[in-house]
Amino acid sequence: MDRRELAEFLRTRRERITPADVGLPAGQRRRTPGLRREEVAQLAYISTEYYTRLEQARGPHPSREVLAQLARALRLSDPERDHLHHLAGTPQGPPPGPSREVRQSIVDLLHRLPQAAAFVLSATYEVIAWNELAAALMEDFSALSRRDRNVVRRAFLQQPDGRRLYSVSDADEFARTAAQHLRAAAARYPDDPELTELIAELLDGSEEFAGLWAAHEVTARPTLRKTFDHPLVGPVSVNCDVLDITDRDQRVVIYTATPGSPSEQALRLLAVIGTQRMDVAR
Repeated sequence: MDRRELAEFLRTRRERITPADVGLPAGQRRRTPGLRREEVAQLAYISTEYYTRLEQARGPHPSREVLAQLARALRLSDPERDHLHHLAGTPQGPPPGPSREVRQSIVDLLHRLPQAAAFVLSATYEVIAWNELAAALMEDFSALSRRDRNVVRRAFLQQPDGRRLYSVSDADEFARTAAQHLRAAAARYPDDPELTELIAELLDGSEEFAGLWAAHEVTARPTLRKTFDHPLVGPVSVNCDVLDITDRDQRVVIYTATPGSPSEQALRLLAVIGTQRMDVAR
């Protein structure tokens, strides 16, 4: 445990947070920047004396529970949380589950791409953010439950409408890739109950998934192009680009059409139609 570095780290993290950031009144005669020590202690559910001793480099070895409470109180990012644990001499174990929180800057990015269908996938292939064109091209994710927004479930299990994976040309290739990514995610999050339940459901309901799972493959080739057979505008061929958000174990998927192509015109039409008439057959 590096008490001096831990003390400095806690102090600098405390000073960057304003009372308004955590819903506390600013009050009068605030002489120090950021939060007061007693406010951090209150937010972390520990005594002011204990927290003060930590900032004075004379505190006892904090438990994992105390470190977790401090990380929440100080609004630490994932890398900062790891650093806090290392300074305390208590490196974190595997994260309990994949992050579902999408940074606001990523959400803003999705909506700044009006001519591209873009969405964010969690490590378990749940669609956790999307723009309007992605909803028009694939389906209205806002109308679905969390369970039904998981595209791995869509890929391997029969849906009530009889379709699998939005009538897309690379359904089989996507299924293989998703199974490989899910295998790797299971190793990263062995204690996540939702992931365990998802895998059990897929193994029980899909012989295809069971076979791919048994192969223990974790290396997937990227898909560069695919075609959606959309019920309103017909075939839409798109280029596929994936941006990794490594600190949150998420992927931004971006579908764009070749400029001047019929598919680009189809996407423009979908941008106008939106999701209002997605149930109307072509």
